[in-house]
Amino acid sequence: MKHDDVSLAPSRRDLRQPESRRDPRQVRAVAAATIGNALEWFDMSIYALLAIYIGKNFFPSEDPAVETVNALAAFGASYLIRPLGGLVLGSYADRRGLKKGLVLTIRLMVVGTAILAFMPGHDSIGILAPLGVVLARLIQGFSAGGEFGAATSYLVAQDPGRRGFFGSFQFASQGLGTLLASLFVAVLTAVLSPEDMTAWGWRIPFFFGLLVGPVGYFVRRHVEEVPLEGRVREEAHAPVREIFRSQKVATLIAGGAMVISTALNFMIQYLPTLGIQKLGLPSSSSFWSLVVTGVILTFATPLVGHLTDRVGRLRMMIPAAAVIGVVVVPLFLWLDVARSVGVLLLCMVVLGALKSLYFAALPSVMGDVFPAARRATGLALSYNTAVAVFGGFTPMIAAWLIGATGQSMSPGLYLAALAVISILSLLAARKFRAIR
Repeated sequence: MKHDDVSLAPSRRDLRQPESRRDPRQVRAVAAATIGNALEWFDMSIYALLAIYIGKNFFPSEDPAVETVNALAAFGASYLIRPLGGLVLGSYADRRGLKKGLVLTIRLMVVGTAILAFMPGHDSIGILAPLGVVLARLIQGFSAGGEFGAATSYLVAQDPGRRGFFGSFQFASQGLGTLLASLFVAVLTAVLSPEDMTAWGWRIPFFFGLLVGPVGYFVRRHVEEVPLEGRVREEAHAPVREIFRSQKVATLIAGGAMVISTALNFMIQYLPTLGIQKLGLPSSSSFWSLVVTGVILTFATPLVGHLTDRVGRLRMMIPAAAVIGVVVVPLFLWLDVARSVGVLLLCMVVLGALKSLYFAALPSVMGDVFPAARRATGLALSYNTAVAVFGGFTPMIAAWLIGATGQSMSPGLYLAALAVISILSLLAARKFRAIR
């Protein structure tokens, strides 16, 4: 059955409000989905934030900037495998059940985290050290590839009438992971010397991730499967083939809508490194600005998601993307001229607030583009392709643009162009999928 020419927007009957809004099963479902997302983004954020120290340990060079770029390149390389992980694990979740998909992804996450936590440095094992880091990042990338599709499908299926609210926890949990990561780094850089951070302090957050992993695994093992999944599983015998055969337009729409969100997210994570390396700002203070942004992304996102169920998702997202495209260049210019922690904090607060307005309803919009029987696979492919191309390499692209142009505001032009792509994708979602 083909769906490219059929509107998949929820019907009026689907949008009826549930009799109870505090179903314990929904609370457990949100916890199960979000704890894995938070761990995934905690590990990714920690790596990006500690790229300076990871570069010194695993990619030593006479030029500190080369060390950082190489560490960020390994960070970005893991995103190349995410589309493959999305297809394999997303298809597994569509065929075997979303719960089983969630359990498998968190197992793989813990393996990758363990490798990073225990891997000896370049001075101990030579070339095996950077290769081990790349291996760990590839495992994490493969796992993360299936996480978004399974977790988002699981969340939006909890209540058809509150897709925006439940879907928002996908990205709220990403904000939580970023918040925890930035708290760790801010505290560690405040209490440890640069020498201690380079020698062993950078490993502490990864050991914390190893403690969280088993908790997430336990929670996911003891939640119920989504009832809808049981009714449509027989249609999902070949979800990968069906995605490439009948969901090409849907994949382009969902991936395009994701572009500005993922690029902005990684740009926010890169800004403290920019402040330290290029603007001469103190390490601890720069990382504390990310803590404030993490609070906004974690706690504002569900509120915005609830609001979008009332006023309309695209009515919130399209203006937010337009504002992002307009303000990013002035913000980068202001930061380059002012070169102060206060301005860095204000820039990140503005970007964090705009991001929460845009991406709160994004998971549910992307989910509505695909039919339920192939939703996990379609979401995984569109999300991970967008993240691989426009997300994981964003910090490296930003560093390269600044080095090539000599202008600290040049990443803002990159973000402005991506905002246009996402706006066009949302307009296509309205036209071809009747999504509001």
